[in-house]
Amino acid sequence: MTDFILVAGVADVPPDTHTVVTVAGRSILIVHHDGGLFAVENRCSHADQPLDCGRIRWGWIACPAHGAKFDLASGAALSQPATDPIATFALRVVGDRIEIAV
Repeated sequence: MTDFILVAGVADVPPDTHTVVTVAGRSILIVHHDGGLFAVENRCSHADQPLDCGRIRWGWIACPAHGAKFDLASGAALSQPATDPIATFALRVVGDRIEIAV
């Protein structure tokens, strides 16, 4: 069984916004995009830079350092210079709470 941890309220991440939370020493980006909520590692796999200042469009987030794009759902690297994915985390909404599994 997976343990989920409360990280935010749904009201804390309105549509088309994001927030950064720290869970178990990891910086995790919670993104509310195109009707979905996503939880991804807040770190580019190529440049080792935070992603929370990156552009979010059409289901991806771009690293602000070099423009590498990552799929919000799978973490897959979608463009160079990144080739490695970023970590994603299971996320669920329970009532008005956002919970993730780390």
